[in-house]
Amino acid sequence: MTDLLQRLLPTVQKPARYTGGEFNQVVKPLEEVDVRVAYCFPDTYELGMSNLGMRILYGVMNEMPGVWCERVFAPWGDMEEAMRKNNLPLWALESQDPVGAFDMIAFTIGYEMSYSNVVNMLRLAGVPIHTHERQGLHNMVFAGGVCAFNPEPLADFVDFFSLGEGEESTPEIVGLYQRAKREGWSKEAFLEAVSRIPGVYVPSFYTHTYHPDGTLAAILPRPGAPEVVTKRIVEDLDKAYFPTKTIVPTTEIVHDRTNLEVFRGCIRGCRFCQAGFSCRPVRKKSPEVLYRQAVESLGDSGNHELTLASLSTSDYKGLKELTDALIPYCEAQKVNLSVPSLRADNFSRELMEKLQTVRKSGLTFAPEAGTQRLRDVINKNLTEDEILDTCARAFSGGWNNVKLYFMLGLPTETDEDVLGIAELVYKVIKAWHANASNKKRGLRVHVATAYFVPKPFTPFQWEKQISPEEYLRRTQLLKNAMYSKSVEYNWHEPELSRLEAVLARGDRRLGPVIEWAVDHGARLDGWDEYFQYDTWLQAFAACGVNPDFYTIRGYGEEEKLPWETISVGVDKSFLLRERCRAYEGKVTPDCRQGCSSCGANRLLKEVSCDA
Repeated sequence: MTDLLQRLLPTVQKPARYTGGEFNQVVKPLEEVDVRVAYCFPDTYELGMSNLGMRILYGVMNEMPGVWCERVFAPWGDMEEAMRKNNLPLWALESQDPVGAFDMIAFTIGYEMSYSNVVNMLRLAGVPIHTHERQGLHNMVFAGGVCAFNPEPLADFVDFFSLGEGEESTPEIVGLYQRAKREGWSKEAFLEAVSRIPGVYVPSFYTHTYHPDGTLAAILPRPGAPEVVTKRIVEDLDKAYFPTKTIVPTTEIVHDRTNLEVFRGCIRGCRFCQAGFSCRPVRKKSPEVLYRQAVESLGDSGNHELTLASLSTSDYKGLKELTDALIPYCEAQKVNLSVPSLRADNFSRELMEKLQTVRKSGLTFAPEAGTQRLRDVINKNLTEDEILDTCARAFSGGWNNVKLYFMLGLPTETDEDVLGIAELVYKVIKAWHANASNKKRGLRVHVATAYFVPKPFTPFQWEKQISPEEYLRRTQLLKNAMYSKSVEYNWHEPELSRLEAVLARGDRRLGPVIEWAVDHGARLDGWDEYFQYDTWLQAFAACGVNPDFYTIRGYGEEEKLPWETISVGVDKSFLLRERCRAYEGKVTPDCRQGCSSCGANRLLKEVSCDA
């Protein structure tokens, strides 16, 4: 640790964010290293260290001979201020060396509101932010994560993107860089070679042109560049790298527990959910492998909580077998077992009673819409009877705390649908009065509504987003309809979701907007303490970009979309078919009831997904 950093640490909040030195961090002798990777999470330490994907790829890269991957996180405002005042560049935790000294700079980007942090971290590192300013192989910037499926807003800043799951592609990319560095390649030669790795997209190899009305006219690949880049997946999760020996944080993080990923993908097909489509096809781990990984991870970390993670954990076929094995172990080791991402249509009394033996916490369900009509539009495949029956079983089992999540602004939503949320909540309260086994504690129903954000690679990727003013009108309509003292209602403020929608469906013209916003103070936009909506509005104005173009305008079905160079494996024709079914109010059965021919099976060597 430098003397300067040592002097600054007592002056900032949570200094352990910046020191490194944790149990199980990887430190390698520099004389044995020929490629150094600064692995950046564009948000705070607490969030980054809770990210399972980052832990996996940190381990994958450090397993490679001659490669040393170190972690970098965005500093909190007080530390950033101290860094700027004292000319202290952004550093990596393991070595405390400045990020500018590293060969490769990698970002994992899972949330659009972290785009400003990507640019700001490069600024803090003293690394040129634009791809054309970085000559040679040094400071090669690449990025992955779910936001990479529309990479265009960051095309000015990122040399190439790694699309999809990185356990297999990341060693291929870094291994190629090792060769390029050893043989003295130019940056251009490396980019040409890395673009031939399946799943790698190089933005500078494509030219975007626009019509006079601002819509995208064409995407022109240069000779030799693929017209479409398809994401990578890992087919056999049982054999995939999983870190059972991971870094143990020295300060509290958001998810201070062991996370066990039971499967990838989702069988459900909710039409608003980007992850549900972009993570297809479904692939699962076996209960035997999961049990072994759980025991090894808990034993090495000393954690006292284990979470079974996925997009919809109660859809995991081996859940009963796995929980039957884990619960006795967890009881003996005094470990809390939690199973989030439960569905109201398959939450069994048996599972509830099993979890209750370890820990009883609040239940969380996401009906998303208040009426059956709208739930059919979004393909939630969930009925009111299933919601109420699940709540009744939970209340009879001693639960008195339920969280219900909804969205406002979904396609075709009316005031009747909004008021349907209040009616459904009232029926939940009635179910508690009729079924509660413990009424002394009283009932708490936590209702939260989010502002619908249309996302790429969903059937709703073409939809209009309602205006912020209309969203707030609907929140007030709902608030006035919920008068029970048992209900606590919270809603997301619209400004953040409006900007999220712009960045999610944006194009390359947003690069200057992001840069202007960062230059004028934008950073840590996902945090209420730092989000400056006015700064972003000024950035749009300064760059001549109208945010409504990407939100309330919507997109035409024949319009060329900025992300059409990318494929997540799901056919555009399937998304259009699902959009049509949404407007017809027709549901599409989940993958286990019948294949809907979305196209994702083609990513597998065998022609059926493991649903």
